[in-house]
This record gives sequence, C-alpha cells and structure tokens, in this order.
Amino acid sequence: MPSNQSFQGLSHYLKTIHGLTLDSDLIDSIEYPSTIDTMTERNQTVISQFLLLGLPIPPEHQHVFYALFLSMYLTTVLGNLIIIILILLDSHLHTPMYLFLSNLSFSDLCFSSVTMPKLLQNMQSQVPSIPYAGCLSQIYFFLFFGDLGNFLLVAMAYDRYVAICFPLHYMSIMSPKLCVSLVVLSWVLTTFHAMLHTLLMARLSFCEDNVIPHFFCDMSALLKLACSDTRVNEVVIFIVVSLFLVLPFALIIMSYVRIVSSILKVPSSQGIYKAFSTCGSHLSVVSLFYGTVIGLYLCPSSNNSTVKETVMSLMYTVVTPMLNPFIYSLRNRDIKGAMERIFCKRKIQLNL
Repeated sequence: MPSNQSFQGLSHYLKTIHGLTLDSDLIDSIEYPSTIDTMTERNQTVISQFLLLGLPIPPEHQHVFYALFLSMYLTTVLGNLIIIILILLDSHLHTPMYLFLSNLSFSDLCFSSVTMPKLLQNMQSQVPSIPYAGCLSQIYFFLFFGDLGNFLLVAMAYDRYVAICFPLHYMSIMSPKLCVSLVVLSWVLTTFHAMLHTLLMARLSFCEDNVIPHFFCDMSALLKLACSDTRVNEVVIFIVVSLFLVLPFALIIMSYVRIVSSILKVPSSQGIYKAFSTCGSHLSVVSLFYGTVIGLYLCPSSNNSTVKETVMSLMYTVVTPMLNPFIYSLRNRDIKGAMERIFCKRKIQLNL
C-alpha cells in the first residue's frame, strides 16, 4: 500500500509553488511522520492527519509575516476583550444593542482563535500537520462562531430598525426577554448547523491524498479530497447556505431599506445625520463581513487561484475580527464615554 505518496506530492508542490525557488535539499531532508495509518478494511487507507500547506510565503519573509499575523491576532484578542469588559463594567451600556455587541465581540475573538493559533504554529513547523480529529473540531468551531456572528448581525440590524423606525416603542419592543431570546436562538441555530456539517464530514472516507491547499481545514477543500460519495454533503451545503447565509443577509438588507426610507422622511439634516450615525458602525461591519464571504463563496470565479481564495479567507477570518473593535470604538460615542468613565474612576481610586 502507498504510504508517503502524499508527502512526495507535497515536496513537489513546495518546490514549485507560485514560482518560488526554495531549497530543494532542505525540503528533501524533512522527515515526514507517518500520517497515514494503513488498514485492511475494504482495501482503503485511513488518514489520521492532514497537511495544511498554509500561505505561499517565501522563506526569507517567513519571520516578517509571522510577526505580522501574531500582532494582528493579539490585537484582535485585546480589542474584543476591551469591548466585552467595557460593556460588563459600564451600566450605561446595559442595553439591547450592547448585549448583541458583547456577544459579537466574543464570537469574533473565538472565530479568530479557531484558525490563527494553528496557522502561527504551522508557520514555525517543518511539517504543518493537523490531526483528523483536530480538523473536524476546527470545522465545527469555525462554522459555529462564523454563523453566530452572522445571526448576531441580523439581531443588531433589527435593533437599529426598531430604534429608528419606532423610537417611542423601542423599550417595549426590545424587551430584555426578547433580546435574550434572540441571543439564545442564535446559539442554538449555530450549534445545530455546525454539528450537522461536522457529522456529515465525519462519515466521509479519505484515501491517499491528505494535502489541504489552505491554512485551515476548509470544508470545500476537504470535500475535494474525499474518496467517498459527497453528494449528500453538497446538497445539504446548498440548502443550508441559502437558509443560514442568504436569508440573514436578505433580512439585513430589508431592515436597512426600511431604515433609509424612514430617515429620508426626517425634515432636518441634523436628524438625518443622527439617524445614520446610530447605524453607521453596524453597516460598516456588515459590509466588511458579507462582502468578503459573498465574494469568496457565492460569486466564485472559474479562474480563482488558491492564493486569491487564501487572501480572501484571511480577510474574514483575521482582518474583520480585528477591525470590528476599532469600528465600534472610533465611531461610537457610547464606547468612548464608557472608556472615559472607567479610566477616570480608576484614576480617582488611585489618587485616593
């Protein structure tokens, strides 16, 4: 039975990837671990690990990009933690909008943590591998926190819709019970979606080829490696994507159509500016998130290269979670006010 065929293909790929000239002796000297457990069940080889090719970075630039991605990840963690702590400590932020925002910050923090630590580890490793169970776990949490952020953006859009279109009835409509129900519903739906795809992926068989041309276990890349029938997976993906991605995006668009129509009825320019400022941050995050996701998954080009897909994946897995805290802090007076109150209170306590 074949044992190192995938690693030979990996060596050839590393030597020729995107026109880069790498040290052939260094690549050939790598001692690859045995990541394919051969078993005699139905004459198939059972893969215990996958190889993540990661990013096509020249060796001389490896340390520069490692420092860049590490700083981006630390910025993501710190920025989202600050948002969560501010909302918890400041009573002025105990409102429906900031309940959703705290959950969104937690989702962004975890979403980035699903892929970034493994990417950073593999950038320092000669053999960028991930166990089979670890790959399935990464798929589950990637889908879970990605979908959670998606549903929270819908809840935030509804909150802005009620605040602008029905300002006098805002507190009665956006009651604590409704807000908590929306958050719990988001967690339940994302759990179902992530578990469904993970279980469907676990039923597939993977034979000799275990090289994933990505920096994480992308579901579409894994389906291409499967040597068993993937039609059920593809049908479920098509149906669920329509429900869990297109439908929420359509609801957000409908909310903003109603918001814009209500804003245009406001007679004063100051009222229009105030109305737009209340939803500007959310609209920026929605555009950033859905723009990259739709460009990558819903509008694929026939000549899309692996590099292009990898860069677009980096946008919504790394860049978007990092920028969200800046968008909400720089464009949001409530967040700025909360930071000033907490720091002033801390300064007074130190002086006493």
